[in-house]
Amino acid sequence: MRRGLFSASVLVGVASSPHMRQQSFTLLSLCWILPIVCPPPAALSDNPTTQDGADGLCQKTSVVILGAGVAGITAAQALSNQSIHDFIIVERNDYIGGRVAHTNFGFQPDGSPYTVELGANWVQGLGSEGGPENPIWTLAKIYNITNHFSNYSDILTYNETGAVDYTDLFDVFEDAYSIAEQTAGVYLRDNLQDTTMRVGMSISGWKPKKNMAAQAVEWWELDWETAQNPDSSAFVFGIVGFNSTFYQFSGENNFVFDERGFNAFIIGEASTFLRQNDSRLLLNTEVKNVTYSSDEVIIHNADGTCISASYAICTFSLGVLQNDVVPFNPPLPTWKRTAIESFHMGTYTKIFFQFNETFWDPDTQFFLYADPNQRGYFPVWQSLSTPGFLPGSNIIFVTVVGEESYRVEQQSDEETQAEAMAVLHQMFPEKNIPDPIAFMYPRWSLEPWAHGSYSDWATGVTLERHQNLRTNVDRLWFAGEAYSAEYFGFLQGAWFEGRDVGSRIAGLLGKECTNEDVNGNSAGACGPMKRYQVLHGTTREEEYDIANGWSASSFLTFGF
Repeated sequence: MRRGLFSASVLVGVASSPHMRQQSFTLLSLCWILPIVCPPPAALSDNPTTQDGADGLCQKTSVVILGAGVAGITAAQALSNQSIHDFIIVERNDYIGGRVAHTNFGFQPDGSPYTVELGANWVQGLGSEGGPENPIWTLAKIYNITNHFSNYSDILTYNETGAVDYTDLFDVFEDAYSIAEQTAGVYLRDNLQDTTMRVGMSISGWKPKKNMAAQAVEWWELDWETAQNPDSSAFVFGIVGFNSTFYQFSGENNFVFDERGFNAFIIGEASTFLRQNDSRLLLNTEVKNVTYSSDEVIIHNADGTCISASYAICTFSLGVLQNDVVPFNPPLPTWKRTAIESFHMGTYTKIFFQFNETFWDPDTQFFLYADPNQRGYFPVWQSLSTPGFLPGSNIIFVTVVGEESYRVEQQSDEETQAEAMAVLHQMFPEKNIPDPIAFMYPRWSLEPWAHGSYSDWATGVTLERHQNLRTNVDRLWFAGEAYSAEYFGFLQGAWFEGRDVGSRIAGLLGKECTNEDVNGNSAGACGPMKRYQVLHGTTREEEYDIANGWSASSFLTFGF
């Protein structure tokens, strides 16, 4: 399951409950993990040249990359692989990794903190014999990222009265989902109009109505993946997006709990082309304006510096673009803004607790709660105090998404803790549950550089409209998970799109563009991206090609 993808800045807060140890927390700068030392914000490139800019002298480069997350670092690596070293990476935060972010939390027996991931937490879809391997899994192995298999069958179910077994509903849902998969395939093949996931599941026999246990199971199966309600998520593209990862690679989801942080693999990749104290990496640098034309792109930063580039790669999150955080000059054209506004940006919030004991079953990974009145109310609890993870840590976290994320992220820690603790008391009425000794959660929807966690395909968006989301505007290019037609919302989506755009720009700069699909086809894979001036209401079968970001058939089943 997707379980969140993030591009993060420094979060600072204090756990202020009178019943717990006072604990400050901050996202960790990871410049020390590998030999990349944070440069001063206004450092100049290796071959500094300047030209007149609106605010004085602008540093000049061939490519400026806005963001040092998975997409930005992968794009820079693609340029470097083609011997293009004249680029600058601008990152608002003080670390490499973007929405793959972690922090210290709680205390180990020796007094040192644990490391928990605030954002992306899983490698999703690994690889299978005879089939392709997820590049994130490849990198996780290269950099020895600590991870363990998430067993989604290892689950206990609850409601407001305590433990209640409604696990039979998982089989009922899966039976309906199998029918829905076949229906979605027919829709795709026959160019039929997409609908909502709610409609697709309903016509396949799944109708939870006011059965709150069924609603909880549905939340576990759908909302927990998309961070959206099935009434707004696309049916066909939701299923084919799922299949592209879990049927092409494999069905495994491996949970990461590396003390260095999940972003150690991104830092590791950056270290293959960035030197120690590399002045091409500008951390702690906030972009305030992007001015673009058919000749150049000029970036104005909050510190008064500016950068003039032949090309720019913007890896801002979809949420940043939808909330107009950074102005573009001229404003992005209507066709581009329409595509941006048409897609969903979901919010996925993990709420962490550490207790002085593990009062829940220490051998179980997941606990599902069905609230009697409200769907998605503190529904999925996940234990880290479990064999294979962090046994004896007494850490458990609960996840909320969508409207519940917005609600809890706008209220105080004390309010959220009280609500969640009341749920735990309902789930375990026979237990004398202590107050937590540590409590924390991020507020992704309120972060101006993120405005959410990851994207989801909205009902009514065709592949053509999504291609307009991907398409460059003059010399301004875009990359990130939301721009991936097949892997939107996944880390691998950011990786593939970063590589694609970096390779396209390398070709435009006179080097080799190496893009091709899984069958070796490269038509439409290099040069400026295709843009649709006239949009059709459905997606024709022949449009599922690499020119529209579709590099592998969604019917592949290597990992099934």
